Amino acid sequence: MNKGILYVVSAPSGCGKGTILETVLKNNSNIFYSVSATTRLPREGEIDRVNYFFYSQKEFQKLIDEDGMLEYAFFCDNYYGTPKKQVEEKLAQGFDVILEIETNGALQIKKNFPDAILIFILPPSISELRRRLNKRRTETQEVIEKRLSEAKTEIMRAENYDYIMMNEELEKAIVDFEAIIASTKLLRNNNLNKIEEVLNNA
Repeated sequence: MNKGILYVVSAPSGCGKGTILETVLKNNSNIFYSVSATTRLPREGEIDRVNYFFYSQKEFQKLIDEDGMLEYAFFCDNYYGTPKKQVEEKLAQGFDVILEIETNGALQIKKNFPDAILIFILPPSISELRRRLNKRRTETQEVIEKRLSEAKTEIMRAENYDYIMMNEELEKAIVDFEAIIASTKLLRNNNLNKIEEVLNNA
């Protein structure tokens, strides 16, 4: 059994990465979505252990102390991170795993897992990102401005990613994302075992 591929997806809040991933996961049964952990409060409609593991600051710190996090970061006054156990188990079982995390965490992952595929999703513009965040009506204007400031920093880090795509039109963005998945299946490192299989079946 081949080990699964680890995909790390980052985008500024409001870029629509959740909507893209929802469709991609429906279309690809071999991909496991790794639920992240956070100390922020749930937004309307979010469900614990489905959208996030919602932890208190004390619970999150306990996981850090026990080396139970694959990566973690402090972002917009809250902790975000990836529980280690579920990711390692799924990859070993041959499932591809998608992590939806911010840029600091993504670069931590790349350092520890060089074969991880990093994907950055850009907004069409900062003004469009502001419009989308205001449309959600889930945060104060002060928080929105803070997110926009963070977004600019995140976008500057996109140059460290393997793939950069834009979510201007949702349908095209989904096609682009699935094209990235298809391309990684053909990478040399993911197919060395097939060379030996062919030679052994001469």
